[in-house]
Amino acid sequence: LPPLRYPATCIFKGSLESEKYQYVIHGGKTPNNELSDKIYVMSVVCKNNKKVTFRCIEKDLVGDVPEARYGHSIDVVYSRGKSMGVIFGGRAYIPSAQRTTEKWNSVADCLPHVFLVDFEFGCSTSYILPELQDGLSFHVSIARNDTIYILGGHSLANNIRPANLYRIRVDLPLGSPAVNCTVLPGGISVSSAILTQTNKDEFVIVGGYQPENQKRMVCNIVSFEDNKIEIREMETPDWT
Repeated sequence: LPPLRYPATCIFKGSLESEKYQYVIHGGKTPNNELSDKIYVMSVVCKNNKKVTFRCIEKDLVGDVPEARYGHSIDVVYSRGKSMGVIFGGRAYIPSAQRTTEKWNSVADCLPHVFLVDFEFGCSTSYILPELQDGLSFHVSIARNDTIYILGGHSLANNIRPANLYRIRVDLPLGSPAVNCTVLPGGISVSSAILTQTNKDEFVIVGGYQPENQKRMVCNIVSFEDNKIEIREMETPDWT
């Protein structure tokens, strides 16, 4: 099994229609404050009334390998019958040349590169998109078909939680993939929130933080219709 850490996790299916799925685990920080760049793929190989047996495989990457990080996101997009993993954001330790005894565990935002990862062949390619100017961590990511939506996040360099809403679309033709980004209006300021899917076209965002390190008491519904995204507040529980 992967060592204990808090990583980025996503569900991976061979195709949108597939009923079999796997869990992809990437990066994370261990209890010893070590960062990982490893990718693990877990799947269920046996299931009965008493126990579930998992199989876990460590995947080696070649190409533009994402540096060890945490607070990032990993998702899967599907296009033209193919699938690809997408890694974005997070934090990493400052370069070794800048590390001193006092700043040995200091971290910085990762560069705002988008990484496409082929889980089958272990190939990784990075893309620089002009719309993504700042590194972000602990953002919310939603994957739908060939598109990923990035909401909120925390910029460590500026200590702000901008109301971001980015749409990253990935096209997977026979040749090289095409990746483009669009800045959309109507974003929200949030970091470290919980995202859960309630039905095919609806998600709920709960908790997290808003500007000035205040805990976020508002819940939001994120709904999709005809590839349009709408974010609205919902009735919140009576909590403190």
